[in-house]
Amino acid sequence: MQLLKNIGKTALMASFLLGYTGCTDFLAEQAPSNLTPESFYTIPDHAEAALASVYADLRFMGGGAGIFSSNWQLLEAMTGTSTTETAQNSDLNNLYGLVHDGNTVHVVNYWNGLFKIIAQANQVIAKVPPITPMPEVQKKKILGEARFLRAYAYFTAVRLWGDIPLITNPQTASSEDFFPKRSPQEDIYKLIVEDLLAAEAAGLPWMDQSGRVNLAAVKAQLARVYLTMAGFPLSKGASHYKLAADKAKEVIDYANANPGTINLFPTYEDTRRESLKNRVEHLFMLQYNAVVEQNPMGNMFPNFKPVTFNGPGGTGSTVPTLAFYQSYESGDLRAKDQEGYFYTTYFTNGSGARFELGAPYIFKHFNRVANGTSGVPGSRANNLNVPQIRYAEVLLMYAEAQNEVGGPTQEAYNAFKRIRDRAQLTTPALGTYTQASFREAVWKERWHELCYEQITWFDMVRLRKVFNEKTKGFDNFVGHVNLSSNQALQSKHLLLPLGKQEMLNNPNLKPQNPGYPE
Repeated sequence: MQLLKNIGKTALMASFLLGYTGCTDFLAEQAPSNLTPESFYTIPDHAEAALASVYADLRFMGGGAGIFSSNWQLLEAMTGTSTTETAQNSDLNNLYGLVHDGNTVHVVNYWNGLFKIIAQANQVIAKVPPITPMPEVQKKKILGEARFLRAYAYFTAVRLWGDIPLITNPQTASSEDFFPKRSPQEDIYKLIVEDLLAAEAAGLPWMDQSGRVNLAAVKAQLARVYLTMAGFPLSKGASHYKLAADKAKEVIDYANANPGTINLFPTYEDTRRESLKNRVEHLFMLQYNAVVEQNPMGNMFPNFKPVTFNGPGGTGSTVPTLAFYQSYESGDLRAKDQEGYFYTTYFTNGSGARFELGAPYIFKHFNRVANGTSGVPGSRANNLNVPQIRYAEVLLMYAEAQNEVGGPTQEAYNAFKRIRDRAQLTTPALGTYTQASFREAVWKERWHELCYEQITWFDMVRLRKVFNEKTKGFDNFVGHVNLSSNQALQSKHLLLPLGKQEMLNNPNLKPQNPGYPE
């Protein structure tokens, strides 16, 4: 009876409260934990959290792509500078063999990953401006970072697929362009430049050791974009080579005035030190921490050789071709065991006796702290970031672009020579170069300096040229034989196919890129 009395009292109280507040109002109340884009973007902390989610989405490139493979291998396998020791992933094999299509998982994952970044950045760009109160300095900075990240994703996508959907507003199922058509590349590049110029004016610091977008990264990315627009397929030529040279020089001028802030590292070992992440040469990186997610470049470990604390293991699904490794000049420090970008020996189980690997492997992303080194066991936590923009690339962009503007000037030569000086190479005098010979010399440095950083493929596409490891010269893209598979590049390979399922979901994406089945 007492229980019934209590229930009755509770019901009476509830009816009183409903009568007081109104049944309609009560039923319309939103659960505080049920966040929507409308209810979420209300305070500055929401803006910061939303931006953090865009940064986190950048790590899709380290995501899995089937057995012994990761998404990032898409941009390495097609270059011809790497091969596989395991050959156990059919999608990766298809990339190496240049027979990929719209079902290849790496292609699908890249499309999905890039457009997720774009969608998340669009939310930030649309929803943050109305937040009140919010310091204008903070708001401008967040919007600048979001626009850089959107431009970053679009720049990757337009180079991979050409004409792609141009989406700049948050989408729902009722949006007018929920099934968008593809826009011309010119329109995509227009947005990319607009976004980067907005980011440049957002009050960002020159460098940011937290890993957030900084002014040096924005200017370097603008130089990349202008350099790409100067080449294929837009072919804007001299005007954009000058824009690229001028923007790269802004970074170089700041670095010359502030060498402790931006510079080349004195050693290649410094490029892969956990303690130097987001510093000096590293202008922008994908952020990794073992607590959240470990560095994803482990597919570069040799197959079943004890180079880490794990003993015999590794996948060996991205290893250098012997021809590319041997294409470095004699004495080039970048090809020296454990000092540059390769290794031919290591220490048993990471920290034991030195042993011969029997072939060269990629050392560029190797973390001694995590995996161990001579006499020092590994920490087992790989917190190494993945470099996206290094100052070394800025120097090479300037050298290339400035040469196209007016031949090999002293400043262009100096930038080029700095890369070779660190590699302990002798560089011929400036007067020995013509514009044509300097052009190919800079291209060759790009192949050797920036290898295995998801850059080489984009150089091949914008130049329509490919480094020939045997002749040490450059072939036309179409007809060049990738020594990783002895397969020749075709004109269709200049673009990726659109994903088969994506085209089924959205018929407005048709037609498929040339040379690939619908």
